[in-house]
Amino acid sequence: MTMSEAPHSTLPYPPIHREKKFVVLSDWDGTITNVDSNDYMTDNLGFGKEQRRQGNLDILSGKTTFRDGFKVMLDSIVANGHSLEYCIQRLVENMELDPGFIEFFSYCDANDIPFIIVSSGMEPVIRAVLSNLVGEEKATRIEIIANAVQDLGDGKWQIHYRHPSSGFGHDKSWSILPYRDLPNPPITFFFGDGVSDMSAARHADVLFVKQKADGENDLAAYCNKEGIKHVLFKDFGKALNVVRSVVEGKSTTGEALAVGQS
Repeated sequence: MTMSEAPHSTLPYPPIHREKKFVVLSDWDGTITNVDSNDYMTDNLGFGKEQRRQGNLDILSGKTTFRDGFKVMLDSIVANGHSLEYCIQRLVENMELDPGFIEFFSYCDANDIPFIIVSSGMEPVIRAVLSNLVGEEKATRIEIIANAVQDLGDGKWQIHYRHPSSGFGHDKSWSILPYRDLPNPPITFFFGDGVSDMSAARHADVLFVKQKADGENDLAAYCNKEGIKHVLFKDFGKALNVVRSVVEGKSTTGEALAVGQS
């Protein structure tokens, strides 16, 4: 794909890290956090897990788009009378961090490797939970490319998509593809877990797919179906061994993918 094919973005992007040798991009919900915050809100404040899970399966099978299915999920939370401020409070109280994330981020930080969150969630929500989990100082050094929120008044809100013309709402591939067009492109690592990450799955040099204890391994199912090579990982601490091997020149990206699991 070329940049001329990029869907129109209603939101700005941060500058590309042009001189870096490595760039890490990662999904937020269910990847950096142990539980997907939007799933948590839908299961507990919206129309419930059963309908939410069926919606994810419909996205996987192509019956609906992520953009449309995700909006239905979030709209069910608003329909039950929950303000954005209340939702953020519940998430701050209940979200937990992947146990290896701090170690992984510290390694990236110490080795001049940009770490970028690429999410189909909403930036104000992510920023609030991230700051609570890692602290303000670390959080300010992590870029976020996500969707936004539109305040409708009277406690009502709705998601504002970065790429409303895309079936993904936020096509995450366009956070990776500009790096591939650089004269000296960096090696890109992408971490994901679910249906929102399908748009990015083919484009990073090394794709990491989180293995979920709850069995909702939607990105793994998609990659297996499409024949997309990836590394399964249980937490960022284990994935760090693979990333460190590539960064230190002990293995190639192809060799990293051949490992298959960290």
